[in-house]
Formats: sequence, C-alpha cells, structure tokens
Amino acid sequence: MAEKKKMSVAEILAAARAADGKGAAATPAAPEPVAEESAAAPAPAEQPAAKPKPAATGAGGRPSVADILAMARAKKEGGEPAAAKPAPPKPAAKPAAKAAAAKPAAPKDGPKTGVQRDTASILAAARAGAKPGPVSKAEAPARPAPRPKPAAAEKPVAAVPPRPVKPEPKAKKAGDEEDRRGFLQIALGTAMATGFTALSVTGGLFTLGLARFLFPNVLAEPPSKFKVGFKDAFPAGKVETKYVPQYGVWVVNGDFNGQQQIYALKTVCTHLGCTPSWLEAEQKFKCPCHGSGFYKDGINFEGPAPRPLERYAIRIADDGQLEIDKSRAFQEELGQWADPDSFVTV
Repeated sequence: MAEKKKMSVAEILAAARAADGKGAAATPAAPEPVAEESAAAPAPAEQPAAKPKPAATGAGGRPSVADILAMARAKKEGGEPAAAKPAPPKPAAKPAAKAAAAKPAAPKDGPKTGVQRDTASILAAARAGAKPGPVSKAEAPARPAPRPKPAAAEKPVAAVPPRPVKPEPKAKKAGDEEDRRGFLQIALGTAMATGFTALSVTGGLFTLGLARFLFPNVLAEPPSKFKVGFKDAFPAGKVETKYVPQYGVWVVNGDFNGQQQIYALKTVCTHLGCTPSWLEAEQKFKCPCHGSGFYKDGINFEGPAPRPLERYAIRIADDGQLEIDKSRAFQEELGQWADPDSFVTV
C-alpha cells in the first residue's frame, strides 16, 4: 500500500467543506489555534479508528474546528465522509473569499523562501523561545564586556624643585585678639552702641562747659614785675620800644623839668585806650585812632587826649638792673610824677 501524503491545514479545511456538501464557504480560522489543535492530536497511523460522532454546530449553524478535524480524519481513514448534521443553507460567499480560503496561508514566522513549514516545526520554534524581529531591552542578550585598553607608556616626569618656605608670622595671643574684636563689636558694631557713644560724648561736653561756667574768667597775663637791663643800655634821648608787644611799656631816657631821668611810659592813649606809635623822625608819640600827640616825656600837646600818658613804677633791683612794676601807675595831673618811685635819675 502506497504511503499516504501528509495533508496541510488548508487541504484539511477544503476536505471538510466538500464533506459537508453544502458548498458554503466558512471563514478561515487563524493559523495558530488550528496548528495547535492539529499538533496536539495524535497521528492518524498511530491512533485506532474511532466511531464518528455527530458533528456539533457552532453559533449560527457553522461547524466548529474540532468537528471539521474529526470529519477530515474519518475521510482519510475510511475513504467516506463522516455523517454530519445537515446545516441550514448559507449564502454563497464572494469569489474573493473562496480564493482566499483555497490559498494556503503562509506561516507568520517562517522565512520568505516559498517553503511551507509544518505545525510541528512552528510549535518547536515557539517552545524554543526564539522570537523573530526586534526585542526589548529586557529580552536582549547581555553585551560582552569591553576589552581593557593597553596601558600607555608612562612619560618620565621632570623633577620639580621644592617651593621656598615662607617665614611664619609671629603668632598672636588668642586672648588679645578676642578682647580686641569684642571691644570693636561692642563699640562700633551695633546701632545701640553708636547711640550710647554719641550720648556719652554729648554728656562730657556739657560737663566741661558747666565747669568752665562755674570758674571765674581769669586772663593769663605776664607778670607785673620784670627786669629790662642795666642803665647803661639806655643812652640819653633813647626810646626803647622792644617791650611794647609783650609788656606794653616804653622805656625812655629823657629830660623832665631840667632833670635827666629814666622812666617807663604806659602804651595806652588817655583818650579812648588806643596804642600810640613812636615816630622817631618827629620825636613824638602819635595815636592812630583820633590823632592825639604826645611829647617824649609823655605830655599831650595835640588831639582829643585830655591828659598826659601814665608812668609805671621803676627802680634799681638788687642785681643792679632796672625793674618795672606795672601794678603801680602814676599820673602827672595829680602831681604823682614827682614821686621818686616813678623814675630813676641818671
């Protein structure tokens, strides 16, 4: 007996439609479920012949995949189609649907070489876990570790001379630094400290002003007694003016009432207190304020001055020098110039 040819899924479906005898085209089923059913079923040569069961119709009177496979096996073993329950007539399918059903479906994961793969090879590929096409990061195989780069030959490093060591400054005492910083922070660091400082300065100035007000006004004046030198330093007719800026005195060696005397005249005009000037060329004292004029002996002769100049007391001290005492004054109109303390005879 000749070995029977193995039928594909498309041929099995075509035989099932012919056995039904109705001529209605059924919608082709997906290749994956049919392949699984056919692979799960035992081979026809190994399975004993079984009694055909009545074909159960699915929804709408269409036979299920199991009924179609059972009818195909029965026809292959006995040569006659199995009895099937007549199904209601169905409308004729379109020619495009028949052509699609008659054309064998190519497996999805097979190579595009024109060779059809059977169900067993498809299932074996699925069980092996081989997934064609792009894969995710989790399914991608691990990349091999990169090769270590060969170490480059080290270049010789030139020796660097050491840096000179700077002399360390003298260490300051921590206590002094902290005290200084604390004082500056208290004195100048805060607004409150600035306000208290201004208040303290103001109070000090007020205290000084009050103390000055309580004490009497005392002018620092030169001493009332001072020495001007020996009699030989004052020749006859000489008016010495070098003591005017400091002591306000003219020392004169002149003639008064036929007697040669050395006397000290006060440098204050008897009119309003101005300081007259000695005019050597005119041999007189002239007041610049109102024009009063005085002779060398102090007698007034012009201007508004009402009386002669005053004299200070003069005497010969223990060391032989002339000593003038400004605490005592002598006026001519009162006849005091006749007092021997008002002059020194030459």
